Amino acid sequence: MTELSLIPDEVAARVGTEAARATGEVNRRDWQRWAVAVGDENPLWFDAEHARAHGYDDVICPPLYLQYAVLGVTPMSALRADGSSGAASGNLQFPDAPKRMAGGESTTFHLPAYHRDELTMVRVIDSIVEKHGRSGRFVLVTWRTTYTNQRDELVAEATTSMIARP
Repeated sequence: MTELSLIPDEVAARVGTEAARATGEVNRRDWQRWAVAVGDENPLWFDAEHARAHGYDDVICPPLYLQYAVLGVTPMSALRADGSSGAASGNLQFPDAPKRMAGGESTTFHLPAYHRDELTMVRVIDSIVEKHGRSGRFVLVTWRTTYTNQRDELVAEATTSMIARP
């Protein structure tokens, strides 16, 4: 007897399609608050003279803040059972694998983002595969994401994965 796939056909058909697109403005005050909250007080984010001495035009946005600049805020009452909004993942549903966890992320940063830059994030579903691990079956989803600025310059690109388990 063969096991049924954890990946619904309609979800499998979405490989190669755009999962999410969002645009947001990078704001110095917001990224500085975020940086302090996560304990990243790099002077490149706060001190214009320091940033200029290191070849930048002004203070720059912490690279890991980019996704927060474009995704916005989801009220707690609108979050899914797994704690996410689902907006950046394309709302992929795995009824037989409802437990989710981050699978990893790799990001390449190409250009700095400055105050009032407008960034556009485009996330495409790269792959959805079922695997067998030590603790059983799971689904591995991988997305490829690009961040471009208002001049259509590539600021960053990322590969992100998520694991869904029964």
